[in-house]
Amino acid sequence: MGEKENMTVGGQAVIEGVMMRSSHFYVVALRRSNGEITVDKQPINSLSQKWSFLKLPFLRGIVVLIESLVIGIKTLTYSADVFAGDTEEKEETEISAEEKDAKKNKKNTLSFFMLILTVLFSFLFGIFLFIILPLMLTQYLKMNVFEFESKVAFNLMDGFLRISIFLIYVVVISFIKDIRRVFQYHGAEHKAVYTYEAKEELTIEKARKFSTLHPRCGTAFLIVVMVMSIFLFSLFTPASFLEKLLIRLVLIPFIAGISYEIIKYSFKARSNRLVKILMFPGLFLQKLTTSAPDDGQIEVALTALNEVLDLEQNRQKQD
Repeated sequence: MGEKENMTVGGQAVIEGVMMRSSHFYVVALRRSNGEITVDKQPINSLSQKWSFLKLPFLRGIVVLIESLVIGIKTLTYSADVFAGDTEEKEETEISAEEKDAKKNKKNTLSFFMLILTVLFSFLFGIFLFIILPLMLTQYLKMNVFEFESKVAFNLMDGFLRISIFLIYVVVISFIKDIRRVFQYHGAEHKAVYTYEAKEELTIEKARKFSTLHPRCGTAFLIVVMVMSIFLFSLFTPASFLEKLLIRLVLIPFIAGISYEIIKYSFKARSNRLVKILMFPGLFLQKLTTSAPDDGQIEVALTALNEVLDLEQNRQKQD
């Protein structure tokens, strides 16, 4: 049990639910339209479990980032499928068992291709919105407005625009009703993780008192990535727009690896006053991406957490 208690857990909010993950498993708990909670359990076949060198500092951050993106999109797609299925059941007339099986197989095939397309679109959209667009705007400002020559000034402006675009994006999507509910589940996820880390009983009453802001949140990670990119991009002096873009794309894994180590260290040293100050921007930004959850949403988060802990406990017994 000692290993289990020291284990790092994290999660992600999805449509009407929460995903919780440990080192070897992830679990998605969703609130169905009939009020019941459904659970999906999956193993994590991490590359770092096959090749131990990928657990080394810096490399592990790159692995975690890639695997988190894949698992995140899988769980979002799964929750969207369940949500759509609930809607279809309300409208569906009676059909034969054979037709139901055929429909299910067709849906599974479509879901696979939709997952691939979603991953590709999300990646390209993120590249455009947070790398290409701020770079284009900075290049325009340099040539037509400020005319600054310093590479530091250029990258500061680029970083400022990148963070501004991200903030605008978060604010805009927060007006969408379904996204606001996702932000509530995001808050529930943080409360559940805090309860576990405090080694308290995993109940709604215990979890309710904790904050919705967590230093290991992906939102805080993104802020560190954006700040780190300003410094690393300033080490290079590419001449053309294309060279600047290529350098930014190549450096993404390196920035992610460094940022992961910073987040990991800052969480361990979170009682340090200086670390608290450095962590403040990431926590403050979470006020935009988390909302106070209701008890039902906390229950869903705790269900996912309990299930993933049980899976890890059973694995330890088998070992």
